[in-house]
Amino acid sequence: MVNLGDEFPNFNANTTIGDITFHEWMGDSWCIFFSHPNAFTPVCTTELGRVAQLMPDFSKRNCKVIGCSCDGIEIQQKWIEDIKSYSKIEGNFPYPIIADESRSLAVQLGMIDPAEKNKDGLPVTCRAVFIIDSEKKLRLSILYPATTGRNFSEILRVLDSLQLTDDKKVATPVDWKSGDSCMVLPTLSDHEASELFPAGFQTVQVPSSLPYMRITPQP
Repeated sequence: MVNLGDEFPNFNANTTIGDITFHEWMGDSWCIFFSHPNAFTPVCTTELGRVAQLMPDFSKRNCKVIGCSCDGIEIQQKWIEDIKSYSKIEGNFPYPIIADESRSLAVQLGMIDPAEKNKDGLPVTCRAVFIIDSEKKLRLSILYPATTGRNFSEILRVLDSLQLTDDKKVATPVDWKSGDSCMVLPTLSDHEASELFPAGFQTVQVPSSLPYMRITPQP
């Protein structure tokens, strides 16, 4: 298992674009690493297609994407044609998929779903999502069951929040999206906040009278 803030493991893997060493492949980019249970299954097909459609959005955030499953490369290459057809994707498939046939990576990263088995009775990977920053640190981890497809627009939203709050001393409130107002960090004094945020901030009064609800336009 990898905890938030830990360095994400470096590993060698066989993928649909050939053999890679993960940290070298990442370079100085951020990365979305996501696993899926099985090739030629309906929910996974919709997910991988949606990620392919969103690749321009990930790229402009300096973020690479890589998938992972327990299927072999030949199976995944055939399945990619179905994904492209279903999601109306032309040309080369825009991101690699890892073939973790031994399940060693799935075990190392805690991605095995014991409740889900393939046709041979072997456990498959859950729908894991990891966001890894350019320093190779794990910044977000989400695990979904096999029956629930992910919302990759939400994952883009989280990526926006992580990159913004790394650079600016703000936090993003519930349902925040890029361009919305942010919360001033409680660790900042009003004086520090005034210097950091030229647009100013508003302190919302609450029954406790504690001045911690401070809102500022997104810096």
